[in-house]
Amino acid sequence: MALAGPAIGADRVVALSPHLAELACAAGGCDKLVGAVAWSDYPERVKKLPQVGDAYAVNIEQVLSLQPDLVLAWEGGTPRETQERLQALKLRVERVSIRGLDEVADGLRRVGALLGTPGGAEMAAQRYVARLARLRARHQGAAPKLRVYYQIELEPAYSINADSPISQAIALCGGINVFADLPTLAATVNREAVLARDPQVLLYSRQDDGAAIRAYWKRAGLSATRAGAFYEIDGNLLDRATPRLLDGVEQVCAALSDARANRATASRAHPSPAPAPAPPRKDSRTGG
Repeated sequence: MALAGPAIGADRVVALSPHLAELACAAGGCDKLVGAVAWSDYPERVKKLPQVGDAYAVNIEQVLSLQPDLVLAWEGGTPRETQERLQALKLRVERVSIRGLDEVADGLRRVGALLGTPGGAEMAAQRYVARLARLRARHQGAAPKLRVYYQIELEPAYSINADSPISQAIALCGGINVFADLPTLAATVNREAVLARDPQVLLYSRQDDGAAIRAYWKRAGLSATRAGAFYEIDGNLLDRATPRLLDGVEQVCAALSDARANRATASRAHPSPAPAPAPPRKDSRTGG
């Protein structure tokens, strides 16, 4: 049997989201990127690429000027109209969908196949899978389970439902996403809804105004407020479906571990009073 020749993939690639540019580099194809969108900032060399708008408003003319032989589109993010216009202009558009922690490895393999770097992509995928397995083993059975609110922005405030990788990160670390039942991946939540679900831990993105978020909830009657359980997480890690997502998971787990330790310390310092002894039972036979 003849040995298969080297994989032939695209040589001029435009990535239509920051995480797709990062994913291409992680799969061994950084040198094939000729364009990206705003906020594409990792690894460092991606910052120097020509920008073609942002993830939601792509400049079609700029894409054409780069003469790509492949455009990576974000399934669920890149507007469908944009994808169709690019295809109508005879550009090859490939959609990449990653909807959970486990699918990052599949995303690496798919991008590696498209770029002709399957070997590097497979090694990256295996490293990711092994690290994810270690994280799950380390935090399996973490207790007590803590009610967690992940806040994005302030006015209006957003949170995420159970389908988000962020929610999956919370679950891996022994938390319960209080807004897991939101109707869409991300949706607005109001103050009354947060108060009703009374989170014990509040996580917020480093990219948002953390001081304003903490000040907003400072006097609220939340369990998280009473415990001072407010934690800053790097949203660029958790929001991007790339191998660095697990760095964000590590931050979430560290936050929840700290919250548990603080709760245990507070419980020892202020133990619950022992229940009062039950009054003696009357004996109906003696009237005693």
